[in-house]
Order: sequence, then structure tokens, then C-alpha cells
Amino acid sequence: MSRILSSSPAVMDFSQRSLYISALSIAFNPTFWNIVARREYHHKTLTHLFNNRSQLACYALALTIFSLGLFRDALFERALRHQPTHPLLTQPLVPYVAYTLLALGNILVLSSTWALGITGTYLGDYFGILMDEPVTRFPFNITGAPMYYGSTMSFVGTALLYGRPAGLVLAGEVLVVYLVALSYEE
Repeated sequence: MSRILSSSPAVMDFSQRSLYISALSIAFNPTFWNIVARREYHHKTLTHLFNNRSQLACYALALTIFSLGLFRDALFERALRHQPTHPLLTQPLVPYVAYTLLALGNILVLSSTWALGITGTYLGDYFGILMDEPVTRFPFNITGAPMYYGSTMSFVGTALLYGRPAGLVLAGEVLVVYLVALSYEE
């Protein structure tokens, strides 16, 4: 163990632009969807743009948010490829922890999407599309924000799978921006 620590390479490469681009995209996504959702709630901007068809406007926002998420994930993966690995994150047990986090994170995200549906998942309440009653079954009986925590778990799992400390820092940013977003959404 002391040999691993004494010969440790740089933990992060701050000269890589991909690190900063990934960090910006992580912060941008929830900021964007909260601004758009609040404008929709107060001014019906998207609903008017879609000829007063709120459901269609909500689906368009859902597609936009989903696409931005895919783009953010690609930028995250690119940033990881440009960062150094760390010996502590390349130990034999790490992939098992990584795959467990990825599996559990995806279970939380996918099961909450299933429970809420598209409009429940993608801010339909800001469009006036309300569910008949609050969802209290799994995964909402585990946590009030399964998508945010599940997504964070997936980011941590990916960072561990790549063995990149920078990924853990970016995953920490994911958690922070989701917690801030959650404070505005509740």
C-alpha cells in the first residue's frame, strides 16, 4: 500500500479542456431545465410555441433534456479518457463496486421513469400536467429523488470503472448541482 501511495501519479490533469467542458455541461443541464420549466410555469412559453398544446410542449422539453443528458454523458466520458488513472482506483475490487453502482443507479433512474411516465419525469407539472396522486411506490419509498441519486451513482460507477479521480470530482459536482436543483423543485 505504501508503495502505491509513494509512486502515485498526478491525481488530475487540470490542463485538459475536456475537464472544464464536462464540468460546465454538468452545471448547465439542471440550470437550463429549471429556467425553462419556471418560464413555462409563469409564462407558458413552450406551450404557446407549440400552439397551446402543453403535452406536446412537455414532450419537446423531455426530448431536449434527454438529448442534453446524452451529450453531457459523452462529454463526461471524453473528460475521463483525458485524465490520469490512479492505482487505488485500479484495484481488483473496484470494478465490482463500479458495476454495482451502475446497476443500482440505473435501477433507480429507470424505475422512477417507469413510475412517473414521461410527463411526470420531465417536468409535466410545470405545464399543468399533474398526476392523479403522488407516487409513493418503489423507488420513491426509498428516496424522494431517485433519479438524481441514481444518476449520481452512475457517474461514480463510471468514474470508478475508468479508474479516474477526476471522474469522482465531476460526480461530486453532479450531486451538488442536483441538490441545488432539488431545492428549487420542491
